[in-house]
Amino acid sequence: MSGFVEKPEPLQVPGLVHLHTGKVRDLYQNEAGDLVMVASDRISAYDWVLPTEIPDKGRVLTRLSLWWFEQLADLAPNHVLSTELPPGAPADWAGRALVCKSLRMVPVECVARGYLTGSGLAEYEETRTVCGLALPEGLVDGSELPAPIFTPATKAEVGEHDENVSYEEVARQVGAETAAALRQATLAVYSRARDIARERGIVLADTKFEFGFGEDGLVLADEVLTPDSSRFWPADQWQPGRAQPSYDKQFVRDWLTSAESGWDRRSEQPPPPLPQQVVDATRAKYVEAYELLTGQSWS
Repeated sequence: MSGFVEKPEPLQVPGLVHLHTGKVRDLYQNEAGDLVMVASDRISAYDWVLPTEIPDKGRVLTRLSLWWFEQLADLAPNHVLSTELPPGAPADWAGRALVCKSLRMVPVECVARGYLTGSGLAEYEETRTVCGLALPEGLVDGSELPAPIFTPATKAEVGEHDENVSYEEVARQVGAETAAALRQATLAVYSRARDIARERGIVLADTKFEFGFGEDGLVLADEVLTPDSSRFWPADQWQPGRAQPSYDKQFVRDWLTSAESGWDRRSEQPPPPLPQQVVDATRAKYVEAYELLTGQSWS
């Protein structure tokens, strides 16, 4: 069992219809048929949405996504229509709500990997492949790949794992033309972002994108290149052969699996609330990632 420890009740906002509560984002529809996406401060780990929030996390994700959308505009159109707060929306939505185009979403997590780690490393150690793509011998945790690879995954419900699938399976599910477009767009956007991050002293190890179809074709949607959807490593500490320090929720994962938390992730019991020092350290990492990537002060 996993999912929400405490699933929040959706807010009732005049003129908006609640559509979905995700791990981090709440989705509404306005009277014009556009989507209103609100990034909360919720955080998830080990397939659980935790009972403790990380202050400002949703605003960091929103502001960072908007910055990246600007950097990528010539490569991939995005779904953002407006950052203005919908009429009648609560003040807390300021800085975390986006009005977006309603798209026909492609049911594939479009993952790009430039470095070997995570589930890709686990598969490589067994088969010397990742999502069916053969890789050279001798790679270790954190190794840079000869070239970025497209390693798609299925989209999972809250509380379930995404599962890596082959490119051929994606082509079977969505058609060869769409699969080819997804791969091309994913690798182009990843390569641009990797180079931008590298200039700022950050390794973009891997990331995942979501795409949908609008009136003019494929559109980049949801969040993009945030610490929730990407692995960012400090370049000056990158050292293949070990787990890398990262700008994400590693403090949360480490505490949950420590003796101090008293939680057994193999049990069916929900994880406990996070202590304040873990909350503070995690917030600081998200803010640091934003400031390093954008060159802008958070405050």
